[in-house]
Amino acid sequence: MKIAMSEENTNTETGNNDQYVVLARKYRPQNFDDLVGQDALVQTLTNAIKNNRLHHAYILTGIRGVGKTTTARIIAKALNCIGLDGKSGPTVHPCGVCENCKAITEGRHIDVMELDAASHTGVDDIREILDGVRYKPTNARYKIYIIDEVHMLSKSAFNALLKTLEEPPSHVKFIFATTEIRKVPVTILSRCQRFDLQRISIEDLTGLFKKILDNEKISYDEEALHIIAKAADGSARDGESLLDQSISLGGGKVRTDIVKNMIGLADRNQVFELFENLATGKVDKVITNLQEQYKNGANPTTLLQDLINITHMLAKARIIPSSVNDISLTENERDFCNKMSPVVSIAVLSKIWQMMIKGLGELQVAPVQIDALEMILIRVAYSANLPTPYELLNDVKKNSSLGNSRPFEAAAGAPQKAPEPMAVNPVIKEELTQEKTNSGIFKSAEDLVAYLEANRKMLVSYAIKNDVTIHEFSDGFMKMTISDKIHPDFIMNLHKILAEATGKEWKIDILRGHLGETIADKERAKSEEEKRSIMEYPLVKAIMAEFKGAKIETLTRRVDLEETADGEADSELFFEEEN
Repeated sequence: MKIAMSEENTNTETGNNDQYVVLARKYRPQNFDDLVGQDALVQTLTNAIKNNRLHHAYILTGIRGVGKTTTARIIAKALNCIGLDGKSGPTVHPCGVCENCKAITEGRHIDVMELDAASHTGVDDIREILDGVRYKPTNARYKIYIIDEVHMLSKSAFNALLKTLEEPPSHVKFIFATTEIRKVPVTILSRCQRFDLQRISIEDLTGLFKKILDNEKISYDEEALHIIAKAADGSARDGESLLDQSISLGGGKVRTDIVKNMIGLADRNQVFELFENLATGKVDKVITNLQEQYKNGANPTTLLQDLINITHMLAKARIIPSSVNDISLTENERDFCNKMSPVVSIAVLSKIWQMMIKGLGELQVAPVQIDALEMILIRVAYSANLPTPYELLNDVKKNSSLGNSRPFEAAAGAPQKAPEPMAVNPVIKEELTQEKTNSGIFKSAEDLVAYLEANRKMLVSYAIKNDVTIHEFSDGFMKMTISDKIHPDFIMNLHKILAEATGKEWKIDILRGHLGETIADKERAKSEEEKRSIMEYPLVKAIMAEFKGAKIETLTRRVDLEETADGEADSELFFEEEN
């Protein structure tokens, strides 16, 4: 890549030597060779120009400072350059000295119009453009419209642009730039050739800074450039602005200590120390370190974000050890990863990550951010060394007299009578239901409920379980009390279902009044009894003692359909706990 100065800045320096031009403007790319980190875009446009396959509309998207507007101007020059002899056609290497190139660079070409959509959002602004589309260019080969921040246009403005954008005259090209591609209507996107400009890598940015400083004859430290490139977050303009600032602060030199102070990294080692104290549970040192950094001007939100980034860095280093050698990491970061990644487990890092991410939201609503950050870090420090539930359960099993035995096998002091069986497994339930259907007999109301659930009659099933008290149930006869809130069609639907299932009409006596014990009440009572029974097992008692405040929430029966030697299905009871 070569360093080229724009024409406007060359004129500025020759015409007025005391007017300083910032680096971001002075070293703005003037051709495709100068673009940094956009190889795919450059290759596509180069091939399109060489093969005369030019699209009528382009849309450039990406974060700030990656070269969207600059690329639009380079495309405009490439299409309208006439060369030194005034006879050349479109070229991938605009000369930069012909009248068209100079006028486009200085922003004064009559046929290349730049519109800032942020300040010209209305349909009237677009109509002014469309009025001039039908006229051929005055001096250039193509009439080019560059609309920056195109997503700011109003809905009416976009609609006004649609037809012309789809079928513009052959002498017109549109180039749009935006940082918010999702806000651009798909009707516009479908009419454009889209280019996603990538974030510029730290390596490319560092190389760019070196060439600029060499051209400016300014001395620099390699580490300082790396720090600036990382802080730029993929933006060339942001990086060049930081570089400008560091030169001023350093008195004409780019020094590491100055750059660290400028960006707020002077206490980076203190942040590493803070994280180490967090991970090892040293709460007093955490508070002391935090207060010291706050007195030195650290922002609580920025500090928490740094800790989150460190958490991610360590987790990545633990899962992919080779990531420690990534060029984007500084030497201090590599040393820290090598030191801490073997010490902190993924489970602990995941826990720290979750608490810190939640803490970001707490900081936004806290009346005093530093106090909120202290409480967040105290919470992290105290919980970092706590064992995970999995580790606690293993410890309980090791210390339990049951050892590695199955969870609910009878042991000394355990109840000899196994818990009553729970509801039948759905697969078995369906088989039993089919057998009853064929015989035309339901032996109990529970059999009827099982049939309804197996055949997806959920509304009737719910009503029988929750809104009905069944007093008598026999073949062909039911006597029940029903709730006042039951659906009017319940009885009719129940008659129909029973007739279809058994092949005969049933007699149903209906009573009104206070509901007694329902099927749902019986199931809840049975479940509570099973929980109390399970609580008597030694292993369960040990787990409950370890997890203070835990309770058995649900019971699940796992049925293995393969029969055991005695012909019975092998089953186990499991429980879920909720704190």
